[in-house]
Amino acid sequence: MSGLKFDKRELGNLEYSLNREMLATDRRGGYMSTTIVCCNTRKYHGLMVAPIDESDRTYVLLSSLDETIVQHDQSFNLALHRYDGVYEPRGHKYITDFEYTPTPTITYRVGGVILKKELLWIHKRTQLMIRYTLVDAHSETTLRLRPLLAFRDKHSLSKANVEADGRAYPIPYGVKCRLYNGFPWLNMQLSKEDAEFIAAPDWYYNFEYQKELRRGYEGHEDLLTSGYFEFKIKKGESVIFSASTEPMESPQAIVEAYETSLARRTHKIDFLSCLEHSARQFVIRRGDRTEVVAGYPWFRPFMEDTFMALPGLTLAQGHKEDCIDALDTAVRDFETSGLLEGHWLPSAVDAPLWFFFTLQQLEAHISQKEVWTKYGHTMKAVLEAYRRGFTEGVYLHDNGLIWASAERPLTWMGTSVDGQPLTPRRGYPVELQALWYNAVSYTLAVAKKQGDKAFVAEWKDMPERTKESFIKKFWLDEEGYLADYVNHDEVNKFIRCNMVVACGLDYRMLNDEQLVNTLQTVHQHLLTPRGLRTLSPRNMLYKSNYNEDQRSQDLASRNGSAWVWPLMFYVKACFDLGGASFAKEAEQLLEAFDDEIQTKCVGSIAERFEGDPPHNPRGGISHATSVAGLLFINDLVKKYAPKKPARKACAKRAKTEEAVAEKPKRKCVKKTTTKK
Repeated sequence: MSGLKFDKRELGNLEYSLNREMLATDRRGGYMSTTIVCCNTRKYHGLMVAPIDESDRTYVLLSSLDETIVQHDQSFNLALHRYDGVYEPRGHKYITDFEYTPTPTITYRVGGVILKKELLWIHKRTQLMIRYTLVDAHSETTLRLRPLLAFRDKHSLSKANVEADGRAYPIPYGVKCRLYNGFPWLNMQLSKEDAEFIAAPDWYYNFEYQKELRRGYEGHEDLLTSGYFEFKIKKGESVIFSASTEPMESPQAIVEAYETSLARRTHKIDFLSCLEHSARQFVIRRGDRTEVVAGYPWFRPFMEDTFMALPGLTLAQGHKEDCIDALDTAVRDFETSGLLEGHWLPSAVDAPLWFFFTLQQLEAHISQKEVWTKYGHTMKAVLEAYRRGFTEGVYLHDNGLIWASAERPLTWMGTSVDGQPLTPRRGYPVELQALWYNAVSYTLAVAKKQGDKAFVAEWKDMPERTKESFIKKFWLDEEGYLADYVNHDEVNKFIRCNMVVACGLDYRMLNDEQLVNTLQTVHQHLLTPRGLRTLSPRNMLYKSNYNEDQRSQDLASRNGSAWVWPLMFYVKACFDLGGASFAKEAEQLLEAFDDEIQTKCVGSIAERFEGDPPHNPRGGISHATSVAGLLFINDLVKKYAPKKPARKACAKRAKTEEAVAEKPKRKCVKKTTTKK
């Protein structure tokens, strides 16, 4: 039995159902996303959102497909749209249930008619297939399908215009449409040979996307329909609708493609199987490139997120080939981006150093010799690039620390509000130094074992120099934790989650006493059931629960919001200290996320959460580092626990987001007294 099933009462409550979204990807950069009642609430929603060229931009081609049941000359529109504050039609009242596995499935009931709709995105093709099955009917039934087309960049909105080509051009078993030159043809076909397409081009005006309006953006769109399909359907009969950039040659081919693809789908029956399925959605292959999409619906691949997430997304599931292919793509990008020559313009100055973190995890799956053979040259080149310095004020000081100062913020906390950096952190950011020390130390360890004497001789003194300077500048002896950043004018003592990176890497500069005290501070101020806060609640700049507008979210995102990915370094450090004794607490941290796979994006984890209870999900609906962080933690539990943890079935879900309460915190370490 699936734990991801919603009933009529839940689906009929729009306040509940419109806040739950579904996502399916084609593993090539395209996706389908909408709410569980098929009402688009974002401009990023659509049944077919896909790339149309070699860029990483994606476009909404097919926004929605409206179904109408006709019996006895009476029409029942199953669609749900919002226009200027009004829902019309209100097809959600006919929905009896929604089930997520093996593919999103919605069941409608109109009088004696029961219609089942199964939505399937085809992997490695830009193709959506929807199978309609008439489960029950007591009289002759006709089904109409009306496609609503956008053909626009997912970040923009469509407006009625005279340039759009609303014609539908006949092809075998359907029609093809293309609103504008430069786009691919959208081939819409049916598995039913006697289906008819009635051409009736028309604009539908002022679709309203609530999520965009709440974020403070424009949220009204016009969509074009070229007409509608109409066909009779018998009790027990199934008809498949196919929308694809490549036409299908026959109805039988449509049926076979659907059944073959469906048979390959895994059942998402519990928390971990949902995470594993979600993890596969971030890894995309296009041509000779394998990349990691940072998140859905609006993110693209980023270097930092790629390396942070790869171990959890791939290695934790035994998919080392995906990890290696993504690393190989990144290495080629290193060589073409100017990074290795010092001409790189960093968006996140620490991004290349996360490369070493991924390699450390990969070493458990391939030999160290293979790591060095494939990546040793790049490892040394990246370190040398930091030593020479980069274009924008990033370079290695004589004290062994990396300096990063520019007009724009250079760390992952580089959000700007009203044109001003929210957390500029100019100087020596704490996580940058931790990653630098780990990268140099790891490269030296591997080089020594693989016999690269020249590199060892050149770099052997660097780790100790870095460590000495780091402890001197960052360790706050009286407070018992690490400064967040240091520059010529300031030692910033804000309690932020960045310090945990210095605790959980394989090579760290803290002694055990310093590690214990730092983790205790993190536990006391930052730990929540949804990850680590970005700022202590005791800080005057702390933002906890907040509105949905973008400004409020940006203000809180790095000043209080809880993020999942830092949690994996907290757990790693606690395991390093306590061994198997920490396994139970780590399992409890994982279990706290059980309900989240049913609150924002069904089957996945959001980008971040509010810092205070009920810890509402915020940001992107499905984020690579969040999913990867939890899978990384689960992998640690399996490593340290006496027995492999059983897959825990989905817990009873909260009926509203407000029902999620913060669990009592348990101490992972005891507070020790810092020696003066």
